[in-house]
Amino acid sequence: MKDLSKFAEIVDEAARTANAIPQFVGDDALSMDEAYAVQALSIARRLDRGEHRVGVKMGLTSRQKMEQVGVPEVIWGRLTNAMRIEESGTLDMANYVHPRVEPEIAYLMKKPLAGDVSLMEALDAVEAVAPALEIIDSRYEDFKFALGDVVADNSSSSGFVVGQWHAPDTDVSNLGILLKFDGRPVQIGSTAAILGNPVRSLVAAARMVARWGETLQPGAIVMAGGATAAAHLQPGVHVCGEFQNIGNVEFRVAP
Repeated sequence: MKDLSKFAEIVDEAARTANAIPQFVGDDALSMDEAYAVQALSIARRLDRGEHRVGVKMGLTSRQKMEQVGVPEVIWGRLTNAMRIEESGTLDMANYVHPRVEPEIAYLMKKPLAGDVSLMEALDAVEAVAPALEIIDSRYEDFKFALGDVVADNSSSSGFVVGQWHAPDTDVSNLGILLKFDGRPVQIGSTAAILGNPVRSLVAAARMVARWGETLQPGAIVMAGGATAAAHLQPGVHVCGEFQNIGNVEFRVAP
């Protein structure tokens, strides 16, 4: 039997100190159940340090993203308050190993949601929707990992920025997106790349958290997953996600 608490300590310390670690291979390779258990244990360490849960993130929800990292499944991770960057705020590269950013849709929950739900049931549980950016940062050396590695490492989630909230019935199914660095487009895409419609990611989130005895609670933020491939961050760059009809969301990387 593996001591999963030791794996959790390794990935948590890697994230806390922004140091790269080798991926888990051979006898240390993690099954999906083991990986999600390690993730839960690592987040518990953060909560013991005073952080608190604010939601979940979905990952690998676009074909581009699956191809970029070479893994085929939708995954999820946990968000804490310490991961949030205020809109128009500043990100410090010293807190990350090799951070990247991707544009997403964020949902704010008004009702509990868990288990097998329909699209309509998922939408009925939503308080608001917003444009968002997620900062991902796999802590593994050379950005190389298996699926179990990335899940154990909180599905690479390390930060998020949420823009202005809009009414829950706002149509975000197929909105054009420009991700810009210093005003220059670096990624172009559509919210339709998120499982064909971002609400499908919310449905998947309800199903997947329930497997681990959790519920999407009122007030929780659900990051629906990247709509484009992730772009590498550089010191001093201004990052802006421009979303058709629902506005912009931005932050700056410290020099």
